[in-house]
Amino acid sequence: MKFLVVDDEQDVEILFRQRFRKEIRQGLIELEFAFSGEEALNRVRSTKPPDVVYIFSDINMPGMSGLDLLDEVKSDYPHIHVSMISAYGDDENYKKAINSGAKEFFTKPIDFDSLKKEVHKLLEEKEN
Repeated sequence: MKFLVVDDEQDVEILFRQRFRKEIRQGLIELEFAFSGEEALNRVRSTKPPDVVYIFSDINMPGMSGLDLLDEVKSDYPHIHVSMISAYGDDENYKKAINSGAKEFFTKPIDFDSLKKEVHKLLEEKEN
């Protein structure tokens, strides 16, 4: 199961790889990374049908924001789950994200226990 993490801060890749080390090693998930909304959209569109099943995207990025990415992905690929990550737990971004179809909304620093629960729930749904 392929997950795409989108964040303009490249050190996020190391963090996600450390936190999901067990799941990656067991072959349960595959993590890919994009460092802009545009790069993420190009990555999703690069395979037909898209092989990405879940996107975790930061909201505040230069160029295309995470909310813009969410709108594009949900418009073209409604079956792909998208969760938003923000350094700011403000109500406005939360409402925009949820109303645009975000599955979850996480604030930084990321609660990886909650994030792992979300991933494992999706893995269980896939098995059934």
